[in-house]
Amino acid sequence: MKSEKRNTLTIALFVVYILLLIGIVLFKLPFYSPEISDGIRVINLIPFQGSFDENGTLILREIIQNTLLFIPLGIYICMLKSKWPFIKKVLPIIGLTLSFEIIQFIFAMGRTDITDVLDNTLGGVIGIGIYALLFKIFKNRTVKVVNILALVVTVCVVVRFAHLFYLSHFVMRRLHP
Repeated sequence: MKSEKRNTLTIALFVVYILLLIGIVLFKLPFYSPEISDGIRVINLIPFQGSFDENGTLILREIIQNTLLFIPLGIYICMLKSKWPFIKKVLPIIGLTLSFEIIQFIFAMGRTDITDVLDNTLGGVIGIGIYALLFKIFKNRTVKVVNILALVVTVCVVVRFAHLFYLSHFVMRRLHP
């Protein structure tokens, strides 16, 4: 795969990833509900405050999901801006997650939570680390290997996303008129 084709594929996969990320984070897709905005604006500035159940047990599911969701962002930033130093790679991750939280607050789309900022940033940093590890293994073939893997994963995620969207919008509506 030539360098120019590889870069075009990386950019295309990155755009699909960002669109999916926007859909998931802001619009809660594929399970969109007309009640996406309840009109209530809530800001939680205490880390992990809303991450406990009524028994005081830490709920890890949302923390893990938020972290995993942003791992690809760190990987894509490394693929697209490999020469950037670590801190310059982390800043867009923080910026994007802060943007998501601000948008959620402005439009009352979910809850604005510092825990999400921390989890999302951690995910992006883990992605940077994964890319660095892959680069040690694959050297100059890293972008090619990651693009092939990302293409397979992206196709699977888009197909699953479309399937869940179909189920939640068409099948479930017929069951619950």
